[in-house]
Amino acid sequence: MKLVKLLANLGYGSRKEVQKFIRAGSVTDETGVPLGENEVPAFEKIRYRGEELDPPAPLVIMVNKPDGYTCSSEDPGETIYDLLPPRFAHRNPGLNPVGRLDKDTTGLILMTDDGKLLHKIIHPKSNCLKVYHVTLDRPLEGHETELFESGTLVLNSETRPLLPAKLEVLGEKQALVTLHEGRYHQVRRMFAAAGNHVLELKRISIGGLTLPDDLPEGEWRQLTEEELAAVFSEPAA
Repeated sequence: MKLVKLLANLGYGSRKEVQKFIRAGSVTDETGVPLGENEVPAFEKIRYRGEELDPPAPLVIMVNKPDGYTCSSEDPGETIYDLLPPRFAHRNPGLNPVGRLDKDTTGLILMTDDGKLLHKIIHPKSNCLKVYHVTLDRPLEGHETELFESGTLVLNSETRPLLPAKLEVLGEKQALVTLHEGRYHQVRRMFAAAGNHVLELKRISIGGLTLPDDLPEGEWRQLTEEELAAVFSEPAA
């Protein structure tokens, strides 16, 4: 792929804009030698204003979503796209969230420009379990584990029972919930059905991929090959 198209696809500007800054000498190799717009250098050797380029497609990133952010670029207010470099909004192909988190739910969300991978992760046959840390308004009463694991719980306004979900009690008002599916506001509605109210909800893992302790809220980074493979493995015990 020629340099102009490569940089335009990465969101650095339109083709005309990219041509201008290439001609101005803003794009160089790793030694600082300016590159021509029709050159096809090795990706890792290209520099834009002295910096390495953003990762190429296919790209998979993890975001530690803060409270108050939505997962669609069409939603009003702050979105997870505001947490990324502005030029990411102009990448081709574009980045999309792999599933969604509610506005008031925090934690791990994946984004990718690989449509096949996105559908593989969210497809029920992939069995990518999601684990959530829950903080409740009132103490657990003891019946919730059996209710969630029964496979008979029907949420309000629905007719199809939920798949069995695992509940691990951490404290009087703290628990981990592991889901096999992702219905609308599912965890909150499950606890509402059990007579409680969720105060805080954080997704901490997808499959065997756990949100890293060193990824602060509002930050993102590219997944390694090992981390991507972990998405399709079982959560850590």
